[in-house]
Amino acid sequence: MNEVLHENKVFEKIDYSDKELRGREFIECTFKSCNFDKSNISGNEFQDCTFENCNLSLVKLSKTSLKDVVFKGCKLVGVDFSPVNDFLFAVKFISCTLDYSAFQRKKMKKTNFKECIIKDAQFVDVDLSESIFDQCQLDNTLFRDCNLEKVDFRTARNYLIDPELNKMKNAKFTVLGLVGLVGKYGLDLEGI
Repeated sequence: MNEVLHENKVFEKIDYSDKELRGREFIECTFKSCNFDKSNISGNEFQDCTFENCNLSLVKLSKTSLKDVVFKGCKLVGVDFSPVNDFLFAVKFISCTLDYSAFQRKKMKKTNFKECIIKDAQFVDVDLSESIFDQCQLDNTLFRDCNLEKVDFRTARNYLIDPELNKMKNAKFTVLGLVGLVGKYGLDLEGI
């Protein structure tokens, strides 16, 4: 990875844990089973890239560009996405673990989270409008000052979302999911 520009390459089983990788541009690259645990990949650009079964826990992403990046089966524990470049920021998560991750002040409209475990994460002042949380576990995940309009939570589980602290017009829930919206009131809901 010493070159500055990488196009249409596959990187497999590379261990970059605890290392720094800066000033690189990756276009249509695939990373398979790579270890970026506690790495600093700040200042890089990833465009139309896919990360498959990679460990990106505690990775540093300051001024990193993530443009149409797909994460499949990845471990992204404790990742702060807040300092990622906003310009053309677009990500998709499939079967990922995003525990203790933070998304603050991000525009993530139409983001797809599919079969993810997202425990103790924070979404603060995030535009998630029209996003989908398909078969996701959201234990202790915070949603505050978010735009959740038209977000699909119908198959999500274990969420607690305060409708008074978020924009939620036309968000989608099942009847069983209503408990996660009124939980703060301590109501005894029978039949749900």
